Amino acid sequence: MAQSYRKERISVAFLLDNLRGAVGAEVEVSVEGQPAERYVREDVLHRPGLVLAGYIDLFTHERVQVLGNTEIRFLQHLTPEKRQEAVRQLMQFEVPCVFVTSGNAVPAELIQAAQTANVPVYSTPEPSVDFMQKLRDFLRDQFAQQKTVHASLIDVYGVGIMLMGKAGIGKSEIALDLVERGHRLVADDVVIATRKGNVVMGAGTELGQHFMEIRGLGLVDVRAMFGIRAIRFQKRVELVVDLHLWDPDEEYTRLGMIEGYYSLLGLDLPVVKLPIVPGKNITVICEVIAMNYLLQHYGYDAAEIFAHRLSEQIKKNSNGPGRGVEYFESDTE
Repeated sequence: MAQSYRKERISVAFLLDNLRGAVGAEVEVSVEGQPAERYVREDVLHRPGLVLAGYIDLFTHERVQVLGNTEIRFLQHLTPEKRQEAVRQLMQFEVPCVFVTSGNAVPAELIQAAQTANVPVYSTPEPSVDFMQKLRDFLRDQFAQQKTVHASLIDVYGVGIMLMGKAGIGKSEIALDLVERGHRLVADDVVIATRKGNVVMGAGTELGQHFMEIRGLGLVDVRAMFGIRAIRFQKRVELVVDLHLWDPDEEYTRLGMIEGYYSLLGLDLPVVKLPIVPGKNITVICEVIAMNYLLQHYGYDAAEIFAHRLSEQIKKNSNGPGRGVEYFESDTE
């Protein structure tokens, strides 16, 4: 099974390209440095106000530095000599890069010190809080723990179901049938699982996104064939359906659907063990599994309701012959 992994670093050039593209942040280059040779290694940001004021003992210089209204106003209130000394305190460390937010003009002393230290400086008109939220979310995605899983991921009635099983058991065929019935494909064959807090998000690979390989048929482009409504780029993984061939020696559950848990990136996901036999409609069963999960989410558990009714009937029968006993007695005559 594939091991989990986590990125150790990303280049500042990669960070800048994605902020402009995927994140949509407006960023301008204020100082041309060597961004491809500088790297970000943490998903935590830092505002170096105390460093500009002269306190450098606990400066986490390896983080992306953000200068907002407070830091810029502080620099503006200093004399040119003290302002030069303040930015020198900042640039003596190998910081990855500096962002000046809220449309503030980058001080000339900061530009000069950054050019000397070869530190890229960028400016953005976005407010500090909004920009930092976008930047922090992007960095968390980049440095999140990930794992590749041999499975198919489908959005069924809003529930992320990951189909697992041995190669050739029919995961892709079931996923294709679910798509044909109006559900949405997230990934086939390879799922990139990413832990975000206490949830696991699943997505496809960049190369094979929304393509399916059907044995005996070949590659199928789900997006081109079924339309944009038939796909999702990512989905929370909520259930695991373990597909395997019917084993007559194995005892299967008769009441509850959940049979244990599957550990993925340190989180336990509920597992439904689903035996496959000729003639069984796995697609409809997957839909029922999703709907039953939704019922349980809203407080209705069919197994508990049935167990309660059975317990009540046993209590009635223990007090003497009841309607249920009479029914079974007359049925055996």
